[in-house]
Amino acid sequence: MVADEDIVFKALADASRRQLLDRLRAEGGVSLGDLCAAHAMSRQAVTKHLAILEAAGLVVSKKQGRAKLHYLNPMPISDIYSRWIGKFEQSRVQALQTLKHALEENENDA
Repeated sequence: MVADEDIVFKALADASRRQLLDRLRAEGGVSLGDLCAAHAMSRQAVTKHLAILEAAGLVVSKKQGRAKLHYLNPMPISDIYSRWIGKFEQSRVQALQTLKHALEENENDA
């Protein structure tokens, strides 16, 4: 799993790829031409970035007629959240619960 996460982190390291992901999150099913026009990048640059994002599992494509539409796949980001971010939040939530219980005990003692 760590190797997959490395690919995802490397894909997310580039600002242009993050912008493409933002666009796909806001509006799924976007063609290559629309992505090129909206991001002032050459067709080759967008194609290269999409290939990296697809290899990381962050983007999936679907052929619709003559067009190839691109969609965000949020699962790799969700996996990273669960492993790296969610665990840090758990300790904060636990600290707040402990504080709440301590305050409630003090209130009952008064």
